[in-house]
This record gives sequence, C-alpha cells and structure tokens, in this order.
Amino acid sequence: MTSPDKRIFRPFRKVVLPFLNDEITPVSLAAAVDLGVEIQLIGLLVVPPGASASEKTEPARRLRGHLHEIAAQHGLSTPPELVVSPQPWKDLWKKLTREKSTLVLLEYPTLCHGPWGLTDDLLESAPCDLAVIRGAWPAQPSAILVPVRGGPSAELALRFGMSLPKSSFEVVHYSSTSDHHGADEPFKGLERILPTLPGVQFRRDQSENALESIMQQAARKDILILGAPIKGMLSAPPIHNLLQNAPCAVVMVRRKGPVRQTWSGTEGAMSGASAISLLVDRWFAENTYHASEFDDLGWLVDKKEQQGLSISLALPALNEEETVGVVIETIKTSLMERHHLLDEIVLIDSTSSDRTREIARGMGIPVYIHQELLREYGPRRGKGEALWKSLLVTRGDLVVWIDTDIVNIHPRFVYGVLGPLLVNPKLQLVKGFYQRPLKSEDRLQAAAGGRVTELTARPMINLFYPELSGVIQPLAGEYGGRRKALEQISFSSGYGVEIGMMIEMFERFGLEAIGQVDLLERIHHNQSLEALSKMSFVILQTIFRRLEHRYGRSLLEDVNKSMKLIHYADQNYFLEVEELPEMERPPMVELPEYRVARGMA
Repeated sequence: MTSPDKRIFRPFRKVVLPFLNDEITPVSLAAAVDLGVEIQLIGLLVVPPGASASEKTEPARRLRGHLHEIAAQHGLSTPPELVVSPQPWKDLWKKLTREKSTLVLLEYPTLCHGPWGLTDDLLESAPCDLAVIRGAWPAQPSAILVPVRGGPSAELALRFGMSLPKSSFEVVHYSSTSDHHGADEPFKGLERILPTLPGVQFRRDQSENALESIMQQAARKDILILGAPIKGMLSAPPIHNLLQNAPCAVVMVRRKGPVRQTWSGTEGAMSGASAISLLVDRWFAENTYHASEFDDLGWLVDKKEQQGLSISLALPALNEEETVGVVIETIKTSLMERHHLLDEIVLIDSTSSDRTREIARGMGIPVYIHQELLREYGPRRGKGEALWKSLLVTRGDLVVWIDTDIVNIHPRFVYGVLGPLLVNPKLQLVKGFYQRPLKSEDRLQAAAGGRVTELTARPMINLFYPELSGVIQPLAGEYGGRRKALEQISFSSGYGVEIGMMIEMFERFGLEAIGQVDLLERIHHNQSLEALSKMSFVILQTIFRRLEHRYGRSLLEDVNKSMKLIHYADQNYFLEVEELPEMERPPMVELPEYRVARGMA
C-alpha cells in the first residue's frame, strides 16, 4: 500500500539527462532525483567530420556501461540510451520529439562549452522544456527564490520550483518606476493564488536594478530559479552575469518551442489562468487518491482508533429494492463485522413505494423517512433533503454517503472515501470518482455515464469556480466528510446537493480541504434524457445560488425556476411546465433541535 502522505507536486512526467562524450553531470542528476519523476540517462557521442560512427564502438560500450552503473546506483528503472552522431544535439532533439519527453536537464558549463557544446540556437530549437543548472546542488533544498517579470518561461520556473522539496519558497515580482501603466495587472492572479499554496510566499519589489536585487536576495537562498529570455538563453548579458556570479545554485528554464511574451500587453490577463493552472495542478497531484491505497482495512481501523473517531454511513434511498439488500450486506459484512471501521449504518428513505425500507429493517439497519424528520421545517422532496437530515440521526465524527443503486457494490466505495480523511487531517470533504458505464437492458455502454457532469457541471465550474476544475466528478454520489465541517454548510434540497456542498466547502475551508479518490468503476441504471435535463436545470440553479451568495445580489427570479419541457406525441409538439425550484436548507448546526441532540447547549 502506498502511503498518501508521500505525494508531492510533480508537473514533469519524465526528465532526460544528456551526457556529452565522457562528461558526467552529477549536479543535474541530483536535481532530477529531487524532482521525483522518471529519469532517463542519454549518452551523446560525437562523430568528428570524416570519421565513421563505427570508430565509436568502444567508447560507446564504455559510456553505456557507465550509464547503467549510474542508473543502478540510483534505482532508475528506465534503461539508458546512446546517440552516436556528427550532430548529437540535433539527433537528440529528433528523438525527444518522437518520445515527447517533458524536461531536459543540462549542466552549465559542462554541456555548454567546446566545439560540440550547446549554443543559443540549439537551445531555442529544442522540442521540449529545458532547465540549465549551474552550481553545487544542495543536499536538502530549504529556501528557493523565483523572480518573475512576466517572461514567457515564468510559469515553467514556478512549476519547477514547486516540484522540489523545500521549506521556503518565495516568488518576487520585480518592477521599476519606468514600467508602463498597468504593467502589474498580469500578476494579480499570481498574487491571489500563490499565497494559498502551502509554504509559498508572494511579494512585490520595486527596483531600478532588478539584477542587483536578485543577487542580494539570492545570497540568502539555496536555489535561484528564473525563466530564460526570449533570445540569448546563455549569451544575454544579465543571464550570463547571473550564471557566472550568483551566490547559490541557479536554474534557468526555457519553455519548449518558439516563445513569445505572454504575461504582458493585451495577453496579460492570461496570467490569472496560469496562476489557476498552477493551483489546480498542484491540488490534483497532492489530493487525488486511489482506493487501493486503503485496502488494508486493519490499518484503516488502527488509524481510526488512534484518532478516537467514530464513523457513520448514511444510505439515501428511493425505491431501490433491487439493490439495497446487496449494498447493505456487502458493506455491513466487510466494514462492521469483519473489520470495525463503521460504527453505524442508517437508511434515509424518501418515502419509497416498494420494499426498500422493509429490506433494510430486516437486516437490522435503522430506517428513517426524511419527510418525517424535523416536521416543523416542512417536508421537501429530494436527495439533498435526505443527506441534510442524516446529520441529525447519525452520530459519527466522519459521515459517508453512498447511493443505494450501485450494481457492482464493493466495500471500496466506502473505505476508499474514508481513507483520505483518516490519513490527511486537512481534508474536510472527499469526493469519489470512477468510470461510469451505463447499464441499459442488460447491456453495458462503456464510458457513457456522467453526461450531466460533462455537459453542465464541469463547464460551469470552469467558468465560475476554476479552482475546482480538477475535481473529476463533482456530481458523484459517493463522498464523505468531517461532521464539524458538514454541519456548518447549507444543503441544497435536490440534485444540486453535491455541487453545492463542494462549492461551499471550497469557499469556507479552501481548496486544500477537498480531496478525491478513484473508486475504479461504478455501474448504475440509465436515466431518460428528460430526467437528465431536469437534473441539469436544478444544478444550474444551485451554482447561481452560490454566485448570489458570493456577490450579494439576486441573479434569478422565481420565473426562472420553472422548466418548460418539450414533448412529442401523435406527430405534435407540446409544452409542459414543471416547477423545479432548487431550495436550500441552512447549516444544520444552526438548528436548536440539532444542537440539543448533539449536546451543544
């Protein structure tokens, strides 16, 4: 089982380390190891003009053997390779174009001198991102400085820095009095987003001599990371000066391919998108889990007991007699009888007309009809109403909900959600996600599920809540959270409950409070297009309600909450109007009845 607390931000999938002739570059190797991703060593052997490549057979054998020794010493799984050529750098670029490698680490001046060394022209023609490193690499990087002025590789510098282990990470935007009006606009996104990342500081520094200021700040740092200029990656005087004289290790990065200024002028607004991308990428890497990480149930029970936590599972149901019995039996046997992970299971019914409640009671499960709870607040229909009231009738410190229509039920739907909450105290809400083939007339349609998610929920999230754009399935019905957080948020009464809960959790507790877990595959029954249309209509209302709270103004009138459904029968179209208002319940902790039940006088 992989320990989730070892996850780090890793924006690069693969790092390539070139070795020119016999020049071995230990500094770049140390930096690559700190990045924590796949590493490939590639030896470059130069064939002089007029010579035959076969003359390099013996040197190639020696270099290959040496690279294999280095790979074995550092536990590298990707086999080293060789490029033997009169133009090794150009042939390496061709190779990397085919393989789509993501980052090449180069050591300065080892690979940048002599007749076969890198030149600015060769660097600018590289098909992948580059990082040139100069100076001794610290054994344990603890303080990193990234100066930014909006160059084309500034975002790459930020990504490189945040992928390294460190205790201090400072981003400084340098400006001068000569900068044009509005030059700071592109950095507002960074100023808003970067301080929300753990260990990251952002500040502005006005200086008429940015190079001098950078040098002074670098004297107190372990690593200086900066983006390369558009032209003259090695030869531009300020860069050459930094590479020669900086008082700490230097990393200069260059974005792949032809570059242009992207954080200034008319395109300055894009820096906000870049800042959001940094935030979401890091969140995705650190807060995305897999159910298999938590399949050692004994270990999970130990985690629960060490923290003195109790756990409740609430099952919302409406006419689920075909599946509810198997769901209860599977979860109860595994997670209550064999392993005491759950302290209680309750069924929250929405006045089913079939045998759903009878089946659950027969299996020893407490059953509640949510319309009969808190009658003084008036009954409402909807799944969200059931979830809200389940807080009243459960007692666990952690509360998990799963739908009762899961055809391929497995304990992972519960322990997968619980695992991140038990190992990461920062998390307040964990959402499940999975592949969703649809079951229709005993036939499975692969990847046909999640239509409302992809056509309604995710586009709206990307528009209005881009920080949440990394959540794979915001509408999934398998999720859980900490009671102390859940009782503080409002609940939409219907289909909007999942997305509303996620948005409010984000607004109250921040993105780091939300996690997601891969539950592999969930098989469920299809819904009609009309039902999906109604669901989308309600979800849109929920998002706009959250926007109303954000901006303090009404965006929708009551007339906007009735849906005109188009029907076709007897070769005629006609309209049917259905009232579909998505109402909201207040935070449960505000109810006197709840406070009394919880002993919160």
